[in-house]
Amino acid sequence: MFSPLFARTGFQLLLLSLLSGCASKISLNPLSPPPPPKPVYQSERFQADETFSRLFDASVDDTCEAARRALLSQGYVLSLANKGMVKGSKGFQPEGEVHVEISFNIVCVPDGSNGQLSTAYVSAQQDRYVLKKSPNSTSIGVSAIGSISVPLSSTQDSLVKVASETIPAGAFYDRFFALMQRLVRELGNGEGGGSTALDGDNSTPQR
Repeated sequence: MFSPLFARTGFQLLLLSLLSGCASKISLNPLSPPPPPKPVYQSERFQADETFSRLFDASVDDTCEAARRALLSQGYVLSLANKGMVKGSKGFQPEGEVHVEISFNIVCVPDGSNGQLSTAYVSAQQDRYVLKKSPNSTSIGVSAIGSISVPLSSTQDSLVKVASETIPAGAFYDRFFALMQRLVRELGNGEGGGSTALDGDNSTPQR
């Protein structure tokens, strides 16, 4: 004999199955709004294995001098070079109307009690620009009418910054630190001339 209890239980199970199927279809619906983007600050892990620094067996002056020569040797234009700090930038044009500028900020601090060790903190920022063209117009004075603005075919070009970010730690900095390390050794061996340009005006040519 058929029991009403079994029929009611079976109906409830069938209803739960249909509801779960509808829920999965709703969650997979491509028209549903996407989840909000993850905030940028949440990717900052502050871990010791991702640092923008390197320890050098040299004084602060020699370490920053090595950083200065490393930038100059790669075509960077220095905007600041004094005791303990070096800044420089270099422009690139990867595409016809796209310009990229990489700027370095280097700080050298003493490490250790005898002043023979120092740490160089290096961060590089990449700014991206696009070429924006604006049409020019010329005002022409006409008697009995006044001044009218006539559009001409000439345009004025200007660079507009569209993106800016700090280059993340990795192979980019490893290559720069490797070049710095070679230059530190040369300065220690007396191959760099025996004096640094960071003690005074860095615009004075070395003899």
